[in-house]
Amino acid sequence: MTLEILPVHGIGEVRPGDDLAALITAAAPWLRDGDVLVVTSKIVSKAEGRLVDVPEAGPERDAAREEVLAAETARPVARRGNTRIVQTHHGFVMASAGIDASNVDRSRLVLLPKDPDASARGLRAALRERFGLDVAVIVSDTMGRPWRNGLTDVALGAAGIEALRDYRGTVDPYGNHLHITQMAVVDELAGAAELVKGKSDRVPVAVVRGYPATLKQDGAGAAVLVRDAAQDLFPLGTAEARALGLREAALLADTDVPGDVDPAAIDRALATVAGHVSPGTRFVVAADPIRIECRLDGMVDQMSLLRLGADVHRLRAALAAEGIASALRSGGQHAIAALVISQPG
Repeated sequence: MTLEILPVHGIGEVRPGDDLAALITAAAPWLRDGDVLVVTSKIVSKAEGRLVDVPEAGPERDAAREEVLAAETARPVARRGNTRIVQTHHGFVMASAGIDASNVDRSRLVLLPKDPDASARGLRAALRERFGLDVAVIVSDTMGRPWRNGLTDVALGAAGIEALRDYRGTVDPYGNHLHITQMAVVDELAGAAELVKGKSDRVPVAVVRGYPATLKQDGAGAAVLVRDAAQDLFPLGTAEARALGLREAALLADTDVPGDVDPAAIDRALATVAGHVSPGTRFVVAADPIRIECRLDGMVDQMSLLRLGADVHRLRAALAAEGIASALRSGGQHAIAALVISQPG
């Protein structure tokens, strides 16, 4: 496979209501069937009127931007200083919900397209029906990546091309069966196109030629790249996940459900709190039913009981971190209280 990446010059400023298909074909009369057209989301948004008027400076501008960000945010993910990482209503996780103040009049902000896949399908249909061109269309935008510095362009919308190349079920040259490999080819093509578009060269469109991509139908679009919440191992930033854990620890409910308990998990929980409990607090693991007796050595007074209560809650939080449920019960002959524990499957 040999690929060419071709910039499309001369599109100029795009305004609400502009005909992108006409602008692109006028600037790239050399466009041909089978090409992959990569269009920066900003000009799609401008043509679709996804612009918001804001004050040009001062606290009023900051307040207006905060209001716009709140409206575009489905779920906050992380915040460090002025940087906000959020999940948009599309499902994208990105800084500032993709709201952009670059390459636009100071009095306006550019929002992401409402439905980037629909935008890609509409542009593809216009090019096919009015200009006789059968091309694939990718709507791209710039994102950061967790654990890596630098930005890259990725696909927000796609039509006429499969977003993923699925290698699952195939065998590599060494005879290994592939089970999870799916390549996000539309992201790779968007990143390749950015090499000739740049961020300040006023080249919002590029063409990737030579990739065997064009489908007869529009395909599922780039929406398939959004990871389902149930499969997301990193739904929050570190500080936000820690804060959520602390809140959940403060709200632990008594849970007394049958289930086996991994002794090693109990040992880990006890080790976690071992250096932090008050002098005189002692935890003893007992059996039948399995429980942890909370004992207090020495004189029992009001303060020592309060400290024991705090220590018991520390242990309950440590047990919860190991997936062990607990319920506080009255103690027996040697204990003031006892934790009945279980580990639901």
